[in-house]
Amino acid sequence: MAINTLADLRAHLSFTDDLGTTDDAMLTRILAGAESFVERKLGFTFAATFGGVGQDPVPDELRQAVLMLAAHWYENREATAEVLREPPFGVTEILREFRDWTF
Repeated sequence: MAINTLADLRAHLSFTDDLGTTDDAMLTRILAGAESFVERKLGFTFAATFGGVGQDPVPDELRQAVLMLAAHWYENREATAEVLREPPFGVTEILREFRDWTF
């Protein structure tokens, strides 16, 4: 279950129509990767936790965290220590609030 669309990410990145669709395939991969990364950090999948019958919708904060991470990865496409070390500022804080802590 994708919690954000390609259009959501394009809007988050402030893409305008004149930019065309050249990067859409890459943006789609990045968005899927960011969602998967966030799910792993949270310890649950969005499909199993939100949006189903009797379940709450995906919180806007989690949708934002995925967009922030995807935008960070898009803007920093080259592998560097900075990109690989930590999620961008704000993402970790959002995820900490929703993480399924098990010991």
